[in-house]
Amino acid sequence: MGSENGFKSAHDKQPLFSFGLISDVQYSDIPDGRSFLGVPRYYRHSILVLQRAVQNWNNHRRHKFVINCGDIVDGFCPKDRSLNTVKKIVDEFDKFNGQVYHLIGNHCLYNLPRKQLLPLLKINNLEGHAYYDFSPVPGFRFVVLDGYDISAIGWPQDHPRTLEAMKFLKEKNPNEDKNSPTGLVGLERRFLMFNGGIGKKQMEWLNNVLQESTEMKQKVMVCCHLPLDPSASSKEALLWNYNEVMNLIHRYNCVKVCFSGHDHKGGYSIDSHGIHHRVLEAALECPPGTNSFGYVEVYDDKISLYGTDRMKSTDMYFNTPNLNL
Repeated sequence: MGSENGFKSAHDKQPLFSFGLISDVQYSDIPDGRSFLGVPRYYRHSILVLQRAVQNWNNHRRHKFVINCGDIVDGFCPKDRSLNTVKKIVDEFDKFNGQVYHLIGNHCLYNLPRKQLLPLLKINNLEGHAYYDFSPVPGFRFVVLDGYDISAIGWPQDHPRTLEAMKFLKEKNPNEDKNSPTGLVGLERRFLMFNGGIGKKQMEWLNNVLQESTEMKQKVMVCCHLPLDPSASSKEALLWNYNEVMNLIHRYNCVKVCFSGHDHKGGYSIDSHGIHHRVLEAALECPPGTNSFGYVEVYDDKISLYGTDRMKSTDMYFNTPNLNL
């Protein structure tokens, strides 16, 4: 087992609460492989990373909940095994002594349609949406976004959201293979089929949640499988309309941190409004015997992410809003 590369908080006081974090387990009972960039992927080992994470979180005995930033099963998982494989990983998460909040990612949707997937992840929504929010303590709220709201994967083929996504990709990506960024320049390289966008209804919902959080003086942490800031992520991994979402978030001062997965190497940035963007290093890419998971301690003025092995520890201070912006 790897060691924690955490650091001692400068705060002597106790955190307000803490929670566990992991992303991109992408387990499958298949031989190791490589990403399209040639990075090794350890499909069978990733379940061991998850098991060690759950054990670690349980040993702390004080984490209020765990957030899984998406992609629990890999797209190469044989389709006749998808259902059982998803159940197997959910069962491992359920060994955590507390609430687990799941996000959906593209690999989840390669395996199962939304109507099958969401009940397994205990995301309750009759219309198949996977966005929701929760408040673990009065002063904080977590907003979970559905980055595949407008998407060519997960919805039925004739669904309006699939058709909207295919029309969008046709306009933005001239390649026959819509997962190929060939010829796309700069930030346009995000217009790929394995990404997605956030639709009008979800944007209205997000606006209402941020308005309410502002009135309630809550600090907000946003979670989305797809990264929301180009400085924290590869261009190819970004949410299609990340700029629209961030323009909305920047109209308010309540959001302090955005957590994402998807871009397996991880990343970190602070944007022009002082919001921290932390893309989590993937559990899938841990060589045998190493780990990638962490836990977060939350204070009034900062959060500290204590990472293990591949997951880098990060101290994130909340800036007072710059009213001259």
